[in-house]
Amino acid sequence: MRTEGLWAKCESCGTIVFRKDLEANLHVCPKCQFHFKMSAKQRLEMLLDSRWTEHDAGMTSTDPLKFVDTKAYPARIKEARKKLGINDAVITAEGRLNGRGIVCCAMEFGFIGGSMGAVVGEKVTRAIELAVETRQALVIVSCSAGARMMEGAISLMQLAKVSAALARLDDAKLPYISLLTDPTTGGVTASFAMLGDLNIAEPGAMIGFAGPRVIEQTIRQKLPEGFQRAEFLLEHGFLDAVVHRKDLKSFLGNSFDLLLN
Repeated sequence: MRTEGLWAKCESCGTIVFRKDLEANLHVCPKCQFHFKMSAKQRLEMLLDSRWTEHDAGMTSTDPLKFVDTKAYPARIKEARKKLGINDAVITAEGRLNGRGIVCCAMEFGFIGGSMGAVVGEKVTRAIELAVETRQALVIVSCSAGARMMEGAISLMQLAKVSAALARLDDAKLPYISLLTDPTTGGVTASFAMLGDLNIAEPGAMIGFAGPRVIEQTIRQKLPEGFQRAEFLLEHGFLDAVVHRKDLKSFLGNSFDLLLN
């Protein structure tokens, strides 16, 4: 999404949209239905009823590897915190969806690409444990470039940790719906994003492990049109549904009614 003051330009069709109109339309282009990116807080406000409680907001990342690329890792974290007003790349909340109590995690792509380090893994795991403890359904909204390279193997450990927690949720016979948004890639796709009782996505979302450019360079072949987009994955059996943003809340509510009855 390109924004200039009170206006936003659709990156799909080029339409200039008044920002307030775009917000009223759930950040969807009124002309071509392109789904603009949303922040984690906007996601929670869209999906949950009027009030919700955030959990584990104070958790912060350390720098176990003393990682430096073009910037030191602590500097990247500090910059993201200052810009977004959150401590890491996921917000976990407890609230109601159409009157039903749920636990919801929403990932923030603006925070180092929504990457999953130790804090993200721990917060999502705690959210799953809260759902088990309180006998509530779970929604995770994924929007991520994958594992956080600045934390190395510690980041990769989160894949198994969160997956094991989801197995305990399944043992408790509580439903989990995974909502994949643009983009959902890497270690997040390889773990909790594809482990839902229902795996659904927004239209046009890019979903995969490696990116299409990496795959083309590896196999030395041109990929099919629309490869790794939500509609392609639905057609090939990797998703259960592609749901327009305006229908998400009712779809989730109806799905939980079905799964819990």
